[in-house]
Amino acid sequence: MTQTKEYLASVMAEVEQRNPGEAVFHQAVQEVLSTLAPALEAHPEYIDAEIVRRIVEPERMVMFRVPWVDDNGKVQVNRGFRCQYNSAIGPYKGGIRLDPSVNASVIKFLGFEQIFKNALTSLPMGGGKGGSDFNPKGKSEGEIMRFCQSFMNELFRHIGPDTDVPAGDKGTGSREIGYMFGQYKKLTNEWTGVLTGKAIFSGGSLARTQATGYGLCYFVNEMLASKGTTFEGKTVVVSGSGNVAVYAAEKATTLGAKVVAMCDRGGFIYDAKGIDLDLVKEIKFVKRGNLSEYVEAHTDAKYAEGPHGIWTVKCDIALPCATENELNLEDAKELIKNGCMLIAEGANMPTTPDAIEAIKEAGLLYAPGKASNAGGVATSGLEMSQNSLRLSWSFDEVDEKLHGIMVNIYKAASETAEQYGKPGDLVLGANIAGFTKVANAMLWQGVC
Repeated sequence: MTQTKEYLASVMAEVEQRNPGEAVFHQAVQEVLSTLAPALEAHPEYIDAEIVRRIVEPERMVMFRVPWVDDNGKVQVNRGFRCQYNSAIGPYKGGIRLDPSVNASVIKFLGFEQIFKNALTSLPMGGGKGGSDFNPKGKSEGEIMRFCQSFMNELFRHIGPDTDVPAGDKGTGSREIGYMFGQYKKLTNEWTGVLTGKAIFSGGSLARTQATGYGLCYFVNEMLASKGTTFEGKTVVVSGSGNVAVYAAEKATTLGAKVVAMCDRGGFIYDAKGIDLDLVKEIKFVKRGNLSEYVEAHTDAKYAEGPHGIWTVKCDIALPCATENELNLEDAKELIKNGCMLIAEGANMPTTPDAIEAIKEAGLLYAPGKASNAGGVATSGLEMSQNSLRLSWSFDEVDEKLHGIMVNIYKAASETAEQYGKPGDLVLGANIAGFTKVANAMLWQGVC
């Protein structure tokens, strides 16, 4: 085992040397590599074929300029990315993130995570990710449309229904996907399921908007069931107020929990009676406003500046659904001190490594995002299937398939953890289960 760990450490050192200054990418790779030693011990053929060294290197990384004209007639230039990370088990699949924080490190971290997340769904999808440092907030409809069209003017060369199928992500909703899809259709003169997250009347899938949040709660339900309990009567805190957070809160409420706190970039709201989700949807999805407006309608609720304080709210279940590294060691200590029993990630890598260690050492149930938030990409895969078949499934049909996928992901992670002598360690279980599927496909296909 010592020799295997030294091998993995040498791979990690190479990643850091080849990708200097890319902290979040290093973090994502380290999180996976730190759990793989038992799998490599059991399968030395993975080391012989250098599967690990190959899997940490993207198959293709595209960077391009995105020029567009704002409403004042001034030319703006953003940077676009597409990381086609691994296609061993299917065409590249992963979202397009539009946010000022986007850079090569962020896109590679997200693409790397996507490899294993997609593998866990058992659908034939490889891992990829894309995006731009463009910020849609505060932009007019015309500006967003012109940016999206310019973005697609380059991206269309690299994607296709059997090559790479992008989706939405942070900053990229149905509106942005629509503008990109329209431009792709114009440039290629064909209608294909090349993007997911489309509007229902244009080949989109019912339940896609709700999928990540609903899927998160289906996964948590399995975790709770393993301890002989349910959501019923539990107090829940959900960070964020986008689709993932809102629909996680909605499903948790449906399953009998009470969601008492949510947040956005400005701050967090606490409502002891339970969050009014209809009001949150109106504020965030219709008015595109700030959660500070919530207390104008619910005067007994409380609003605090800054989102970070949300983790001081006492709860049974914490669902970080906002962004990477939002839950740090001090936050984890607060949750542990206040009696939290379960933390499950709805965002990508929202918990820092030292926080994860503290959570696990305290004996809390913990689910990594690559397993617990896989519902979104799973439903994107179902949208791809519907497009290929020229069929449209009902909301209930898609939701039923989603539920089955999330149950199976939990089962795979849990059983793999048990198999490798770490029962209950869903981080190790999810990483090894996803890695093994991709590694076996890479072995079968040879060195390519």
